Amino acid sequence: MVRSPSPSNPFALERLIMKNVIVLGATGSIGVNTLDVVSKFPEKFSVLGLTAARNGAKLEEQIDRFSPKVVSLMDEEVASSLRKRFRSKKVEILSGIEGMTAVAAHPEGEIVVSGVVGAAGLIPTLAAIRLGRTVALANKETLVTAGELVCAEAARSGAKILPVDSEHSAIFQALEGQRTEAVRRIVLTASGGPLFKMPPEKKRFITPQEAVRHPNWKMGEKISIDSATLMNKGLEIIEAHWLFGLPPEKIDVTIHRQSVIHSMVEFVDRSVIAQLGIPDMRCPISYALSYPERLELPVPSLNLDEVGTLTFEKPDPKEFPALTLAYEALKAGRTMPAVLNAANEEAVYAFLRKEIGFLDIVSVVQRTLDAHLPMTPSSLEDFQAADRWARERAEELIKQRYSPPA
Repeated sequence: MVRSPSPSNPFALERLIMKNVIVLGATGSIGVNTLDVVSKFPEKFSVLGLTAARNGAKLEEQIDRFSPKVVSLMDEEVASSLRKRFRSKKVEILSGIEGMTAVAAHPEGEIVVSGVVGAAGLIPTLAAIRLGRTVALANKETLVTAGELVCAEAARSGAKILPVDSEHSAIFQALEGQRTEAVRRIVLTASGGPLFKMPPEKKRFITPQEAVRHPNWKMGEKISIDSATLMNKGLEIIEAHWLFGLPPEKIDVTIHRQSVIHSMVEFVDRSVIAQLGIPDMRCPISYALSYPERLELPVPSLNLDEVGTLTFEKPDPKEFPALTLAYEALKAGRTMPAVLNAANEEAVYAFLRKEIGFLDIVSVVQRTLDAHLPMTPSSLEDFQAADRWARERAEELIKQRYSPPA
């Protein structure tokens, strides 16, 4: 659970010194933005390790620029090619989930930025947490899939989990110096995505290219699709539950098309604290990297005169059934959130491969949840078993819906 600093918290009084940074998912949107921030403050951050899935070309550029000690790729063939390219340089190149986990657990690492997309980030992120590292968490699936286990390990090891998602960073900042008992509710803002208020008959024929055109943020394909279905916000509800220790009835969502207010906290006296800023992921990333200090970022200031109007609207459950599924999974607990996340990942990637339609995404998730008999997990293996079951079930449903061209 994330706690804001208080005068009695010695961590709040630490001054920022050089930190060894490890970036999991270095070639993705979060990773690229993290390295952009790091590059602007070479006196404060040193890049120790990087990981990627299979984008060897991008990782090669990052190795040349940041000179990490160790990197890892999920794809062994790409890793082997990079070893030949960097044979004369002092960089260790690993591969597979074991390699990514080794990078995350490097003994010299101080802050680990978890920017891997999907449940693939759970094992390496958990490894860093078990070692008591500071984890800047953008990989919401880690907490969605195994929140109870992750929080228990963080409490045991003393690891600090600092949120990177703009919404959770906003809540974290709004709670600065406040007591959890004084919180009446938190309000996560959502842009509504590129298909907001589009009739279902049109959404049925939406292409992946149209669905990833987010109106405000520059994000990867998977998270952009999640934004269009609002499943991204559903996952953030579950993540907020674990980060801030709040029950689902104290976590609300509002559609805020301008993406200026990143989230809000309402207190028991009905006062509300909101965090505002331009829609740029470098802002929450820099706060997590430098916490409890702030870095002077070379980004534009928020100009409310130019923004003019800020609007808010309650999300329609008929338009965004993914939100309802997320609330239900959180309330059911046990292995249901893990199943929700895994089924959604499989459905989103099937849509991106044009194997199912846009409206089929949430349908596949719903039917997978309906077929699941939740169990009380007692280990990481139990969460992983639920994840595997959900993917297999979702794949069966996808095959039923997919008719390959003749």
